[in-house]
Amino acid sequence: MRKHRRHASDLNQPDFIHALKQIGCTVECIGEPVDLLVGYRKRNFLIECKSPKGALTPTQKKFFADWKGQVRKCKSAEEAIKLVTESYKVQ
Repeated sequence: MRKHRRHASDLNQPDFIHALKQIGCTVECIGEPVDLLVGYRKRNFLIECKSPKGALTPTQKKFFADWKGQVRKCKSAEEAIKLVTESYKVQ
């Protein structure tokens, strides 16, 4: 039987979750089609956590292309924080 192995891009996900919660976000791990559903100041964000060299899977690429709402790939917790906090500067 083949053992399920986490992808390298998922290994930094706990860092994302911790950092986002520290600034007051609510965070749900949804796994598919992206890693995280994040709520911050009455706004929602779909975030795919990746390592600095991580790439989207073909399924994720299709989802990103087809999705009519906001979805982002972030390569660090700092990038995810910037995404949610700077969304208020552009209105």
